Amino acid sequence: MPSALVYFDGACLGNPGPMGAGAVVEMDGARKELSRPLGRGTNNQAEYGGLILGLTEALEQGADEVTVRGDSQLILRQLEGRYRVKAPGLKALHDEAGGLLGRFRKARLEWIPRAENADADRLAGMAASTAQR
Repeated sequence: MPSALVYFDGACLGNPGPMGAGAVVEMDGARKELSRPLGRGTNNQAEYGGLILGLTEALEQGADEVTVRGDSQLILRQLEGRYRVKAPGLKALHDEAGGLLGRFRKARLEWIPRAENADADRLAGMAASTAQR
């Protein structure tokens, strides 16, 4: 059963401001770094963008199990159902991320300190800088 490890992060230059998504997907000994500018929005929207980017890639690579690691307690707790999604701009993103998670046979969400998420953070920052132009 193919299993993926997904690190995600989002960056926003100002809040709101230009956003970027970053993700690292590790699977079968391979590592793929992903970075995508997202336009303007909030930091939390950018975080969801990074998660969606990583989950989509893991599914495209054929993973049926995923472990998601990120430093956004808000996003992880919303997906666990421990926090409500109050911001209107996050509802559709939450639903999309939840739908992607539901496509895996098994999914685990793990909070990690920011220092352990440095690569996804770097990728998100690069994408936000691109979105600013």
